[in-house]
Amino acid sequence: MLKPFRLMPAFKDYLWGGERLKTEFGKQTDTSPLAESWELSIHKDGPSVIAEGEWRGKTLPEFLSAHPEALGTDCPAGGLPVLIKLIDAKQQLSVQVHPTEEYAQRVEHEHGKTEMWYVLTAEPGAELLYGFKKEISKVDFRAHIQDGTLLEDINAVKVQPGDVLFIDAGTLHGIGAGIVIAEIQQNSNSTYRIFDYQRRDKDGNLRELHIDKALDVTERCAPKRNTKPFGPEIQRDGYTETLLGLCDYFSVTRIRVSSSAQLCADARSYHALLCTNGTAQVELDGQNASLNKGETMFMPAGCGAYALSGHCELLVTTL
Repeated sequence: MLKPFRLMPAFKDYLWGGERLKTEFGKQTDTSPLAESWELSIHKDGPSVIAEGEWRGKTLPEFLSAHPEALGTDCPAGGLPVLIKLIDAKQQLSVQVHPTEEYAQRVEHEHGKTEMWYVLTAEPGAELLYGFKKEISKVDFRAHIQDGTLLEDINAVKVQPGDVLFIDAGTLHGIGAGIVIAEIQQNSNSTYRIFDYQRRDKDGNLRELHIDKALDVTERCAPKRNTKPFGPEIQRDGYTETLLGLCDYFSVTRIRVSSSAQLCADARSYHALLCTNGTAQVELDGQNASLNKGETMFMPAGCGAYALSGHCELLVTTL
C-alpha cells in the first residue's frame, strides 16, 4: 500500500502578488512578491515536490509515473487532471478568460481550464469579477476592450471568506485586490488576458493581451452560477462537510473538524488535503502526521480509511 505524503509547492512571483502566503499560510521562500503557491501540480510550469518519505525530493510527476495506480480507477487517461493553488492578490489580477477543453487541445495543445475559487480572506469591500452584467455582442465586446470601457460591462461580486465561485471555461473573470483564495482547477496554464489596467512588466513593456483568442472563447453573458457552495453544510459526528464544487475534473468538499472525522481514500480516487485553517492531525494505520494551515497532503488511492482530528478546516479534492 502506498503511503501519504506532504508536498512542497512551486512558487510564482507575479507582479500583483503580496506576502500573505508567507505571513498567514506559512510559506517559506525568498520569492517576492509571492503571488501563487502551486500546492498540487504535475504541470511542467511548476511541479510539486514530495517533502517526505521514500520519494522525498522527487517531483509529484516522477512519483505518479512510477505509481499511476495512486490516482485511482476513476482517473481519466492523461494523469492527474487537477492543479491546486493558493493565490494572494495584493493588487487586482487582469480581466481574463480560460479556454474550453476542445479549444485548448486544438490551439494550445494542453487542457482547458475550468476552475473553482474558495475565498479564504477578503478585505472589506473586496470584489471578484464574474461574467457580464448582461449579454453583450462580440462587436461591442471588442470595441469596449479597445476603448477602455470594458469594466463598465462586467459583473462585480463583493465577497467574504467562505464564498465559492465556480468558473466554467469561457467565463470572463478577475480577482480583485485584497483577496486570498484557494483555486482548484484543471491541469492547465492557459490564460487569455483581456484587460490589464495598463500595467507594465519588469522591463517596462505593457503586458501582452490575447484579445482574438478571448473573443473566440468568452461566453458573453451574465453569470450562470451564484457564489455559494454546490451543497448544504451537513453535520456529521465530530465534523461538518460541504460540497463546494463538482465537475468532470474534480470534486471539492470542505471539512470543518470540531473533534474528529473519518474519511477513506478507496481504490477509486486519491484524496488531496489542503489545510486552510488550524492544524489537522492525520492518522492512517496507527501513524500520525500534522498538517498545518497552508500545507497540502496527497493520499494515494487505495490507502484506505484515515482520521482527521483537531479544530481545523480542510479542502478535500478527489475525482
